[in-house]
Amino acid sequence: MTDALKNDERIKEMSQLRRSLIRPELGGIVGTVAVFTFFLLFAFDSGMFNAQGVLNWSVVSAQFMIIAVGACLLMIAGEFDLSVGSMIGFAGMMIAIFSITLGWPMWIAILITFVICIGFGALNGFIVVRTGLPSFIVTLATLFILRGFTIFIPQTLERKTIIGGIREAAEGDWLAPIFGGKILGGAFQWLGDAGIIGVFTRGNLKGQPIVNGIPMLIVWALLLVIVGHIVLTRTRFGNWIFAAGGDAQAARYAGVPVDRVKIIMFMFTAFCATVFAVCQVMEFGSAGADRGLLKEFEAIIAVVIGGALLTGGYGSVIGAALGALIFGVVQQGLFFANVESSLFRVFLGVILLLAVILNTYIRRLITGER
Repeated sequence: MTDALKNDERIKEMSQLRRSLIRPELGGIVGTVAVFTFFLLFAFDSGMFNAQGVLNWSVVSAQFMIIAVGACLLMIAGEFDLSVGSMIGFAGMMIAIFSITLGWPMWIAILITFVICIGFGALNGFIVVRTGLPSFIVTLATLFILRGFTIFIPQTLERKTIIGGIREAAEGDWLAPIFGGKILGGAFQWLGDAGIIGVFTRGNLKGQPIVNGIPMLIVWALLLVIVGHIVLTRTRFGNWIFAAGGDAQAARYAGVPVDRVKIIMFMFTAFCATVFAVCQVMEFGSAGADRGLLKEFEAIIAVVIGGALLTGGYGSVIGAALGALIFGVVQQGLFFANVESSLFRVFLGVILLLAVILNTYIRRLITGER
């Protein structure tokens, strides 16, 4: 082999260390280890790591995780969706309007809400690819439109912005438990009987395990992470997502249906937001016009912590899931450690800045960019 070929960057072998350092999950892995180490040292005896404590931060992490998966795939495709938070509030309110105000069966209310919200996602994508406008601007407009509808519709029909009674309306419904139920209840009862986890010792719940099952919210989060990771890393469509975000014009020349990929990603982001909304209203038994505030930014932060680039073409669903896990652990950990909860927002800003700096530095160090 000639010296010229030996020095050719395209055929140089890459060390295992270098491969590890350029993986987008690196920041999420480092952050996860750091966060768990911190709370193991300062909040281990607070109950944070018993069965109930683990369930608490797992549920919060799952909330971030569901919307982070959609935001991650869309950002890798080179776009943003700032309407996610408003979509959550809007979807929850539509379920309440359809089921409580109009009296429709809960399963119909849920399915119609999915159709409407995914339709809004498709409209966002269509406007972006047809007009060439930045998705930041298009979805910012949708944010205000959906939030306005979320306030206007219940005020007009019910004269209030919080509608309850959803849990009662969902009783006996075949679809609602898929979003608001729990699984493995028998396994947790066995763990309680065996003394492995705690049980209630007084009242009507005496003898029942403190944790009586895994909420479907967590199941949905894990399912979306697994499916998203497989699609992104094991399918041709996943390659299309990377190509659409990396260099859209070059991808078009290579035969990638860039416009269709982007529209589908907007629709999937809306789907994830609606899943979150349905699980939320089933948990609380009500819908409120203020639900979902700032969730779009929290999703983006989780994705950035997970190693995705704001410019598109690079990222990881696993990394986004780790970013969401960091959020959940910190939000609950501050409570267990008796730290002022308002500092959570401070943490979000600091961890975002550090993640961006780390990702940028590592990428430039490894790739030789200036």
